[in-house]
Amino acid sequence: MRRILLSLLTAVIFAGSAFAHNAPAEKKDSTKTPFAIKAYPFRGMYLDKNTHFQKFGAIGPAGVHMGVELPSMQQRPWQQYLGNPTVGVGLSWLDFGHDMLGMGFALYPYILLHAIDTPFFQMRVKVAGGMAYVNEHWYTQADQDPDHYYESTVNTIFGCYLNAYLNAGINLHVPITRYLALGGEFGYFHMSNGRTSMPNIGVNSLYGSVGVTASFNTEVKKKPARFPDQPYGWALNITGAAGAQKAAIVDTRRFLISSLHAGAVYHATNWYGVGLGLDVFYNGGITKNTDRSLYCGGVYDIDGQDVDCTTCGSEKDKDFTFAQKTRAGIALNNEFKFGMITAIVDWGMYFYNPARNIYYDYHKDNHGTVAPKRPLAYVTPHGAGGEEAFHYIRLGAKCRVWDNLYAQVTMKCHLHIAEFIEWGIGYQIPFYKKGSRPEGKSNIFHYHKNWWK
Repeated sequence: MRRILLSLLTAVIFAGSAFAHNAPAEKKDSTKTPFAIKAYPFRGMYLDKNTHFQKFGAIGPAGVHMGVELPSMQQRPWQQYLGNPTVGVGLSWLDFGHDMLGMGFALYPYILLHAIDTPFFQMRVKVAGGMAYVNEHWYTQADQDPDHYYESTVNTIFGCYLNAYLNAGINLHVPITRYLALGGEFGYFHMSNGRTSMPNIGVNSLYGSVGVTASFNTEVKKKPARFPDQPYGWALNITGAAGAQKAAIVDTRRFLISSLHAGAVYHATNWYGVGLGLDVFYNGGITKNTDRSLYCGGVYDIDGQDVDCTTCGSEKDKDFTFAQKTRAGIALNNEFKFGMITAIVDWGMYFYNPARNIYYDYHKDNHGTVAPKRPLAYVTPHGAGGEEAFHYIRLGAKCRVWDNLYAQVTMKCHLHIAEFIEWGIGYQIPFYKKGSRPEGKSNIFHYHKNWWK
């Protein structure tokens, strides 16, 4: 590992030094594009202090974050609206600290938003999201006995090769020359498959890194383009989405999940919108045809009959109704616009949640007691982030594909506990043109229709 890191750092330093030696005189404009490459070795610590990590001893992740970055040339409206951020494509190599857990690679786009920007020091906020591959998981090992779930002979962290990757942190940049800079990064990353496969403990880690950045074509300058404001103040979003999840490690099939969202968003600025939305969720995993223990352990009204489920897995021929598998909530919607891409951060609370009385306290109900009826806003022994939480968070992104039609991917979770990942399609209907904004057609993502030009 040390040889790999040393080789990467040497390559970055050599590339920057060589370019500096052969760099042409400064120009006001050029057809070339400024870019930078970076390598940041890191070490981290797991936030999950549970049996799944403790059984492997005192371990922590390590590796290197690499990236190719493009600074803003002020040629697109969103670059100016957001204070000329830097965008990049990152590749991370990850060593999870134990042979049973193996290694992984993550590929992701990211953005660096400037917080402090001086000629001698820059501090930027990093936000990233993409996909990760791991070479070891539950189904690659010889031992797949569910009875060994908490033993050190099995990998219960990952349940499949592909996982979602999320990353956020503070990036520090200290220029040494025009072409070379030292840097550091302190942040958090998450990896999991969103219950597409089980197990899905996933990784939540804090990390710190120090590395170097080599910049190229730094002499290139372009005159900033001028853009009008977005013409519309409000938009109605209508989105349908679906996906699949495994409810338990012993399940032989996946269950359908789907949602319908309708929300009105007020565009307070050209890059940020806020509003309220209505969500309806269907989760086919709320069923007796699974050994997932969260859905058994009490006496419940199933198809008009009182069914005793105090023994996990009993009455598997019975199933919950469609209404019992459905939840509805109202959410505070937040949108952050990056041109064609819009990031989504929603927080909601269920106002219709029959599943809250299907969920139960493991410890009490394992002794045969029946869980009490719960109010809409309730607290459980597992905390506000447990699967039985009364509120939800939705993280994701949507990409404009034509006019106001967009494709969307989101992850629904309860704090850091993922419930599912879904893929959808939607349409954004703009309305209420702001009087101070120029006339525009039905566009909210871009100021003109031919956005590809």
